Amino acid sequence: MKIQTILIILLLFAFNGFGQSKIQWEYSYDSEGKSVCFTAKIAEGWHLYSQHISNEIGPVPTRFFFENSSAYKLIGEVNEPQPIQKYDETFEAMLDFFEGKVLFQQRIAAKKETIVSGYVTYMLCNDTMCLPPNEEKFEIVIKN
Repeated sequence: MKIQTILIILLLFAFNGFGQSKIQWEYSYDSEGKSVCFTAKIAEGWHLYSQHISNEIGPVPTRFFFENSSAYKLIGEVNEPQPIQKYDETFEAMLDFFEGKVLFQQRIAAKKETIVSGYVTYMLCNDTMCLPPNEEKFEIVIKN
């Protein structure tokens, strides 16, 4: 029984590592646009879902969560470019997603130099399968 438990845990870690190799996140601060930037580089053949899909359809939408801080204020919502819209046979619905590379931006008003931290949740799929939803932490240094 102990061996089976250990094997299951190892498989879960391996599967999670596999999913992370299909996307690379980069975080930065655009001082001209006064926004924090989230760049997702998605492996060929995979796609990342938009923030604007219904949870009731099936895939998990991309979501950004920010830690509360008195050092900055978020202005509006996280912006994303125009997604690809396509009918998905698996979910039997029109879905919005991104392929290749996508930039999300959140305008921010910072009172002083600070660190914006939080996490992003997302789900990746290809034409035949979806990986389990994942969560990735971020820290972005803001210098005024």
